[in-house]
Amino acid sequence: MSPSTAVDERIARARELSGEPSSLPWQSFAEFYRARVYDPDLIKRTFLTYYDDERQVRRSYTYGEFNALVQRVAAFLHDRLGLVRGDRLATILSNHDITVMVYFAAWTLGLAVVPINAEEAPEKKRYILEHSEASAVLCWEGSFEELKQLQGELPALRHVVALEDATEHGSFTIAEHAGLDGASRHVQSLPPHLLDEALIVYTSGTTGPPKGVVLTAENLLIDADAIGQWHRFGPQDRLMCVLPIHHVNGIVVTLVTPFYCKGTAVLNRKFKTGLFWKRLHEEQVTCVSVVPTLLEFLLEANEDLTPYHLHPFGGFICGAGPLLKDTAARFEDRFGFPIRHGYGLSETTCYSCFLPNDLTPEEHRRWLTAYEFPSIGVPLRHNLMTILDQSGAALPELARGEICIKGGTVCVGYFKRPDANEAAFKWGWFRSGDEGYFVKDEQGRPFFFISGRLKELIIRGGVNISPLEIDEVLKGHPGVKFAMAVPFEHRFYGEEIAAYVVPAEGQSGLTPKMLEEFCRPRLPFWKRPKVILFGQEVPYTSTGKPKRLELKAKLASELARYRDLRFKDVA
Repeated sequence: MSPSTAVDERIARARELSGEPSSLPWQSFAEFYRARVYDPDLIKRTFLTYYDDERQVRRSYTYGEFNALVQRVAAFLHDRLGLVRGDRLATILSNHDITVMVYFAAWTLGLAVVPINAEEAPEKKRYILEHSEASAVLCWEGSFEELKQLQGELPALRHVVALEDATEHGSFTIAEHAGLDGASRHVQSLPPHLLDEALIVYTSGTTGPPKGVVLTAENLLIDADAIGQWHRFGPQDRLMCVLPIHHVNGIVVTLVTPFYCKGTAVLNRKFKTGLFWKRLHEEQVTCVSVVPTLLEFLLEANEDLTPYHLHPFGGFICGAGPLLKDTAARFEDRFGFPIRHGYGLSETTCYSCFLPNDLTPEEHRRWLTAYEFPSIGVPLRHNLMTILDQSGAALPELARGEICIKGGTVCVGYFKRPDANEAAFKWGWFRSGDEGYFVKDEQGRPFFFISGRLKELIIRGGVNISPLEIDEVLKGHPGVKFAMAVPFEHRFYGEEIAAYVVPAEGQSGLTPKMLEEFCRPRLPFWKRPKVILFGQEVPYTSTGKPKRLELKAKLASELARYRDLRFKDVA
């Protein structure tokens, strides 16, 4: 397929899903980017402030300074690595100022960034690098040898480059490299387009390997436009990022959106409860994006806010995981800041809907707590949302069905997965896999609710986890006949992970501790079961499919006693 044909197909698919031509005034991300960094009113205004508390680092960049470094990174990617428009650049980095510069440099060149969580297992990193056909990967020094060994097995991966983590202000330093020959590739390239691939984000699936969600430059800018317009963000706003920027929430809400709105991003290496309110005070933050887990951590810390000047702070954007009504009410009552609850997926770039900001305090509380679930709000502009039944027919108010979305933020599909695309984009809508319904207010606006998940993903602290991965690890123990991971409602993470295990014959001495030790080297802590229950029944359907949702419901009452416990990774 020629590059022009590929672009034409992406444009046609995106227009089919959005139903309208692009409303953006730029032809490419590079054109949009130049409109910001060369704006005389912005050159000396701060765009990015970065904190690494463990190293006691604070670095700040004006739009002009940020651009100078982005240009250096772009020159390295193009001139030294030979990356050209349409190539894919994988990153195994962390929340860091250099990571932000790499993203923006890649997008100005028309490259697609493939962000990978550094904590993922080696086999998953290998799968993503191979499946995405990444031409290069950037990592920290500690990951270099691991990735260098993988390079020989991945023919598309031409470069492995390690960056120095302790980069000083104004520098971009290469620690180590593999296959760095300094030769540019002479590849004919079409002019940049908004439909260039910008992100390929791999999400856990309920069946099979992870799927790569393809987001275009237009997707990123359309969602930033919608989020900025909804919350009325502008040059005076300072958005703080405490979420990982290998996920769309951290990337779109607190990096791309403030840049789009000519504001400031305050990036934290990690979320730290003890520094959170102090940082809002010191940086005069106006909004921060969180997941429900972080609200629980802040409630538990119960810090006295009287020493801080927080008048600029307008509240929390919150989504990416189940928000409990109790959490929302207790948090707002304790701290007095509104929770701007919303909903979206990687496949819809990030947010698709939010609670309106024009609600009175009484109305706001009603939509959060008066129904069975907190409302996720009303669709943003550029989006349409509906509830469809199993045949694709629209359902009326209060009827439960599948939440479906179309519009300018919907991805163009899954990378190299026509089977997944056929299922996900049936009926001309993106099918979320979430069950929900809507209720209209006095103005006729549809307020949506999530009532459950049709898919079986576990969402722990806003991170999607495939239960099959946990099943397979547990089943690898010689004393296990059957194992199934299920989520249970949890105060701090929205959902935590439990496992139901049927011991193999003659293995009556198998204990939870033995399985916990077995999982330790095979799964990161956040993916490990925190509760292990034993039984004798193997819950399969007559066609051989595991009855995970039925098992989840059956175990719910027994697992309820673990709802408020904090689980720690104890060696």
